Amino acid sequence: MDIDAAVRAWRQLLGAEQVLDAQQAQAAYGADTAANERTIPAALRILDSTRLPDVMRIAQKNKVPVHPISTGHNWGYGTALPPGDGSVLIDLGGLQKILHFDAEFGVVTVEPGVTQGMLSDFLDAGQHPFLVPVTGAGPTCSLLSNALERGYGVTPITDHFAAVTDVEVVLADGSIYRTAMHEAGGEEIARLFKYGIGPYSVGLFTQSAFGIVTRMSIVLARRPECVKVCLFSLKDDSLLEAAATAIRGVLSRLPGTVGAINLMNQHRVLAMSAPYPEDRLVDGLIPAKVISELGSQYQIFPWTGFGTLYGTKGVVAAAQKEIRRALSGIASRLIFLTPATAKTLARAAARLPGGLGERIGSTAQTLALSLELVAGRPNETALPLAYWRNPNPPRGQFRDPARDGSGLIWYAPLVPIRPATMRAYVKMVHEVTAKHGIEPLITFTTLSDKLVDSTVPIVFKRDDPQAVAAAKACYAELVQIGRAAGYFPYRVGIGGMPTVVGLQDMAKAFHARLHDCLDPNGILSPGRYR
Repeated sequence: MDIDAAVRAWRQLLGAEQVLDAQQAQAAYGADTAANERTIPAALRILDSTRLPDVMRIAQKNKVPVHPISTGHNWGYGTALPPGDGSVLIDLGGLQKILHFDAEFGVVTVEPGVTQGMLSDFLDAGQHPFLVPVTGAGPTCSLLSNALERGYGVTPITDHFAAVTDVEVVLADGSIYRTAMHEAGGEEIARLFKYGIGPYSVGLFTQSAFGIVTRMSIVLARRPECVKVCLFSLKDDSLLEAAATAIRGVLSRLPGTVGAINLMNQHRVLAMSAPYPEDRLVDGLIPAKVISELGSQYQIFPWTGFGTLYGTKGVVAAAQKEIRRALSGIASRLIFLTPATAKTLARAAARLPGGLGERIGSTAQTLALSLELVAGRPNETALPLAYWRNPNPPRGQFRDPARDGSGLIWYAPLVPIRPATMRAYVKMVHEVTAKHGIEPLITFTTLSDKLVDSTVPIVFKRDDPQAVAAAKACYAELVQIGRAAGYFPYRVGIGGMPTVVGLQDMAKAFHARLHDCLDPNGILSPGRYR
């Protein structure tokens, strides 16, 4: 490996100001919410995608490993860091063009640096009636990268990679991959038809290191006539099993109308609404009595349900009746709200006097922002939980948990929607997190009528070495025990990459053969999902 020769060549190609040395790269990209540390020998800022093939040829010639990022806002999964030490970062965040937009069909083609917020501004400026595929990560996060990580959300197209049609990819040797349909001259058809012709290979570029995606076409969901949220509570933890059965039935009977349903435990909702009660801890954890008291003060029950409905007014009204029947005798405080109604309630709650107004106003404001999110408008409503144990306030216009010193690691396993399975999973999370001094913040998000993804944010003090060690040990044990019980993450961060090694020997061998063909020198994101 000749890093010095590669840096000289890259500076000649890109301009010296776009090539950062080790110290500059570490300062710009080294902070991580999960407290991972990596040695970064250099970083390249790409402002023109046509330069990337030559960038990769230089890397190949000098056998220098590289790792691409988009915005680098992969909170809780590694932020901007590469999987291992010694990789040069290729920052694609400067590629911010919306290359094509089909206003009739709602298909957008974007570069890696286009964020949720940028697409929202573009759609609003043109008064285009389509929804941004939002996530809880905030408006500064890349659309392309989230889809490549097979991320999901709560808008009608829950699975974000499912909406991806066409891509363009720079391979490790600098050659360019385009889909067969695109190559045949059918660019419009390639943007409209996901699978093209011949073997389907676009999926190889998700959760992998087979190439660097420089453009992606995404089908957007059309903004429906009516958007509503179904909000309900479970007044007792024992109702979880009955709620799981009811939710499964709703999803199977109302596909397309009900986008996704979230179930959040009391801890999770409080982390988004209430200050962390530092002065009331016992042995480093919030006692159950304090959680119950805070729940009463902020009007948050043991479980909070949050479902999304999309369609015509008539279809949504019929779905409301079906949901009421399904949750009868199980849910409390079952209401249906539009984004406009939620804003009105938040304003009214803010006018209540004293501490009561402050507490209920906080909960109502969180609800109002959540409704904006399900209406396809990106915001930061979910990000405050990353700051729950972080004493430092945000230091910029947008929240940046890595910059601001927040400690966050995501555990995100898949769990079948079987009542006994979900109960056993909740018990496992409570036991493991308590062992390591971590609060059990649990959300179930439906991916279908058969499966949920459970996101558990491990929130900790990043400036405390003991807290960092406990958080990492907690994550490792959750993965280990969860795997033995039949739960496994749908995605992992750079600290969890070793957990995927050896899962399936035959699949591992097949992927290794592909890597040997496409990247024989192993320079592209070494250690990523392998």
